[in-house]
Amino acid sequence: MRFNQVKALVTGGASGLGLSVAKRIVGAGGRVCLLDINDQSGPRVAQELGNDTCYIHTDVTSEAAVERAVEESLEAHGSLNLVVNCAGVIGAGRVLGREAPMELSFFTHTIMINLVGSFNVAKAAADRMQHNEPGDDGERGLIINTASVAAFEGQIGQAAYSASKGGIVGMTLPMAREFARIGVRVMSIAPGIFWTPMVDKMPDHVQESLGASIPFPSRLGKAEEFASMVQHIVENIYLNGSTIRLDGAVRLAPK
Repeated sequence: MRFNQVKALVTGGASGLGLSVAKRIVGAGGRVCLLDINDQSGPRVAQELGNDTCYIHTDVTSEAAVERAVEESLEAHGSLNLVVNCAGVIGAGRVLGREAPMELSFFTHTIMINLVGSFNVAKAAADRMQHNEPGDDGERGLIINTASVAAFEGQIGQAAYSASKGGIVGMTLPMAREFARIGVRVMSIAPGIFWTPMVDKMPDHVQESLGASIPFPSRLGKAEEFASMVQHIVENIYLNGSTIRLDGAVRLAPK
């Protein structure tokens, strides 16, 4: 798939990694719809990115809302051939907290947004992508989910988050195998420690400590590097059914 021919949905597209992906798509000549619940920055970002961008308020855990968003994106851009799932929550908390055990609602909330939300968007998009005209090697579309290195070595306090991201890793291959018959690829990216709005608010010494924990390059990942990986996956059709770690060789310590 050529990057300038992308017509995409990007969840969590109003900020962070999702926004960086959207900017790269539009900059290359593609079109994108931002799916987010941030009604303050979402419309503003879409306007700044220009006529090839739209914003759709979407709760990714709602089947009906996602179906509507997919239909609106088709109306806006005529087709859909790429989904990048970046919507998510941190979900940090100990199973046995100081005050009381973790509330089950906290765990399920994290799973619903990070894992179920990604699945919800992926299956709705794949249902539309299967009707696209096939391109090179019969490709009709691509779904890229965002996992995390915490899926592999989650830290204390990341039980909910790691479970949600581990689920994304676990569903990547079976979905890719199933969608092979319709020419839709499925990939996941597992980023390490990246610059995010949350990291920006941390004290300088904490930011420096996080950067020093990464072997090489010894710094936090940049959102543009995540977007670059998305572009590479789009353009390299032989990438399918795998999770790529994008982490500077970091391996998370227990805490």
